[in-house]
Amino acid sequence: MRATVLVIDSFGIGALPDADKYGDAGSNTALHISENIPGGANWPNLMKLGLGNASMLLGNDLPGCPAVDKPLASWGVMNEASPGKDTTTGHWELAGIILDKAFPVFPAEYPSFPPELIEAFKKETGRDIIGNKAASGTAIIEELGEEHMNTGSPICYTSADSVFQIAAHEDIIPVDELYRICEITRKLCDPYMVGRIIARPFEGSPGNFVRTSRRHDYSIALPGDSILDHLSSNGVKTTAVGKIGDIFNQQGIDKSWPDKGNPACLDRTAELLSKKDDKDEFIFVNLVDTDMIYGHRRDIQGYHDAVKAVDDRLPEFINLMDAGDLLVITADHGCDPSFKGTDHTREHVPLLYYIKGKDGVELGIRESFTDLSLNLTIFFSVEPFKEGNFFAL
Repeated sequence: MRATVLVIDSFGIGALPDADKYGDAGSNTALHISENIPGGANWPNLMKLGLGNASMLLGNDLPGCPAVDKPLASWGVMNEASPGKDTTTGHWELAGIILDKAFPVFPAEYPSFPPELIEAFKKETGRDIIGNKAASGTAIIEELGEEHMNTGSPICYTSADSVFQIAAHEDIIPVDELYRICEITRKLCDPYMVGRIIARPFEGSPGNFVRTSRRHDYSIALPGDSILDHLSSNGVKTTAVGKIGDIFNQQGIDKSWPDKGNPACLDRTAELLSKKDDKDEFIFVNLVDTDMIYGHRRDIQGYHDAVKAVDDRLPEFINLMDAGDLLVITADHGCDPSFKGTDHTREHVPLLYYIKGKDGVELGIRESFTDLSLNLTIFFSVEPFKEGNFFAL
C-alpha cells in the first residue's frame, strides 16, 4: 500500500477564526485567485476530487471550480491548532506535532537581528553582514547585490516568518561556504528558537540577479517524533520529495529526494508512483513554487497557473495508483496573492483524501492538521499516532 501526500505550499482555503490576530481577516487564497481569473479557476481535476465541495464547507463557492455531486475524494478543511502561519509549523502539524507557542519573529525594521547575535555571527563566520531587516528575497538582492559583490559581506534578512535568511552570489561566496555559514548560524540561532535558517544563493549581474536552485533550509530540531518517525519505525518506507527533508531535518526519512521546483517534484512523484514495491510506502511531497514564486510576489495569474500545473498531473498520478492506495492533497498555510503585504496568511487548508476504488464522503471542518497524521496510521494499520481525531470514512 502507498500513501502520497501532496502539499501545495500556501494553498489556503479561507481565513481561520483567529486570523484577525495576525492581520489576516478576510484572506482566502483559493477563493481570491478564482475570483480574479477571467472565467474562474481552471482546475478540473481538483474540482472532480472535491475542492469546491471543501470550500463550500466554509460558505465559499469557487468560481470555475464549484462543488460537484459526487466528489472522487473525501473532502474537508483543516484548522491549524498551532499558533503561527509558517512552513515549519504547518508541516510539523500535518505530521502530528502541535506547537504550544509560535516561533519568534524578528522586527521588520532595521536592525532586525539582536546586536549580540550579529556579533557572534561576525566572530564565528569571519564576515560582516549587510541588510539586517525584513525584505522580499528578490527585492533585497536587487537592492544590495552590488554592495555584496563589492564587500563580500552576505545579505542577511528576515520576513514575517521565523527566519534568518542569508543571500550570497555564488561567485562571491561559493555555495559550500554559504552552507557552512548557515550551519554556524543555525547553532547561533537555536537559543532564539528561530524556525529556519535559509541559504539563498543567487547569480547574475546588477539589475539582472536571479536566485538559483541551490536554496537550502536548516530547520530547528523537532520537539519529538513525527508521523515520519512513527511510520518508519513500524516498517513503512518513508520517502520525502522537495524541501520535506529540510523541514524535518531528515528525521524519520528513509529516502529523500531534494528536487527543486514544482516540475521536478511532480516528475519525481510520478517516477516513485510508477515503481511497484512489496513494502508499504509513505511519499511526502512539498510543492513550493505556489508560495515562493507566486504567493509572496502577489502574482495571481502565476499562482493559478502553478496550481493548474499540479492539477494537470493528477490523472497521471491516479492512473499509477493501485486499488486501495491513498492520495492526499492539502496545504500548510495560506499566502493570498490578492491580500495586502507579501507575507503568509493564516488560513484553513483543504483536505482531499482520495482512496482509489472508494467513494468519497464529507470530512467536515477538522480541528487540527494532525487529523491527517492520525488517519495515516489507520491507513497503514499501525498503532495510532499521538494527536488528532479519526475520520468517519
